[in-house]
Amino acid sequence: VQLQASGGGLVQAGGSLRLSCAASGLIFSDTIVGWYRQAPGTQRDFVATFNGDGTTTYRYSVKGRFTISRDDAKNTVDLQMISLKPEDTAVYYCRARQGQRIYWGQGTLVTVSS
Repeated sequence: VQLQASGGGLVQAGGSLRLSCAASGLIFSDTIVGWYRQAPGTQRDFVATFNGDGTTTYRYSVKGRFTISRDDAKNTVDLQMISLKPEDTAVYYCRARQGQRIYWGQGTLVTVSS
């Protein structure tokens, strides 16, 4: 199983980015899939996830600004981010949980300048 995250980059505060995570060896619709982030010197934190019933949950600080979506035909999960803030700067990881197994992507760096 491999998860490949992409779409990170440098953006000014107030800007937008769209991250994408593609999977091989795993079907996202069969998993609990979400996005996490890790800023320098901090722990990896939850950002957004699809729940088992198809609903979504977001970290409070990104509600209304980030949207997680899934394309079952392409087997990808995206994170649309708008109104980005410097505090959103982090390496963003996609994560898929299938039963007791957890898979992580390699991370993509998002840098938001003030």
